[in-house]
Amino acid sequence: MSDITLQVWEFELVSHVLTLGYAVMAAGLLYFWLTIRQNLPKYRMSNVLSVVVSISALLLLFFQQQSWVDSYTPVLTGGVVTSYESIGTFSNGFRYLNWLIDVPNLLTQILFVAAISGAAFRKYWRDFTLYGMLMIVTGYVGQFYEPGRTAGSDLVLWLVWGGISTVFYVFILITMTKVIDEGAKNMKGSKMVGIFKFIKPWFYITWTIYPIAYLMPALFGAGIDSVVVVSQQVLYTIADVTSKIIYGIMLNTVSTFLSQEEGFQEAA
Repeated sequence: MSDITLQVWEFELVSHVLTLGYAVMAAGLLYFWLTIRQNLPKYRMSNVLSVVVSISALLLLFFQQQSWVDSYTPVLTGGVVTSYESIGTFSNGFRYLNWLIDVPNLLTQILFVAAISGAAFRKYWRDFTLYGMLMIVTGYVGQFYEPGRTAGSDLVLWLVWGGISTVFYVFILITMTKVIDEGAKNMKGSKMVGIFKFIKPWFYITWTIYPIAYLMPALFGAGIDSVVVVSQQVLYTIADVTSKIIYGIMLNTVSTFLSQEEGFQEAA
């Protein structure tokens, strides 16, 4: 990464956002674990996968925050911190490795709540896993060419790999739309249909934050500078919280009420 100078508020904003991010993941982990028995056994795997995602994201954001602190040093003027200068390499590479774990799990867990089984389950799971992993791997390759990141930056290759990743993202959107529509039919007559259908626009919005963050260097037209670095970390963390924890809470809420409608009561 090229040399970057951050204002005090920029450095602290990212540090606070990353800390909030892993705190939310910790809270989500407890929530999904403690509420798992409120659901019928056929729905519980959705909670289990949310626990896996929460643990993975918690560790990533914790170490991302530590890396952020270690990558910048305070500049003192008259004994007062006036800015922070980069002294190490801070990148989003570890985020992609985390997403490689989380994305297939996030996509798979909705299949249990949508009551999709048999051959249809296997097909959707295969498609979700394939598209998800290819989306992350190609995005991971692309981030190495991010403008201004290193001497090997290449705008064309960055955009090409980002474009390829986006193609797989579109495939995911198409598949997710089919799953939600099918799931809504399976729970027809339930009071939870509306909430379940709302997952579709929520998914579109929260997952689209990721490619927007990826494109920050192009949107600002300045390569890697303080605005790009700060905005990327804030956007990526917002996307992680909304697409993992809030999404998981919505699925858990639906499955809990579906369980009650089917006569399930948690054992005392």
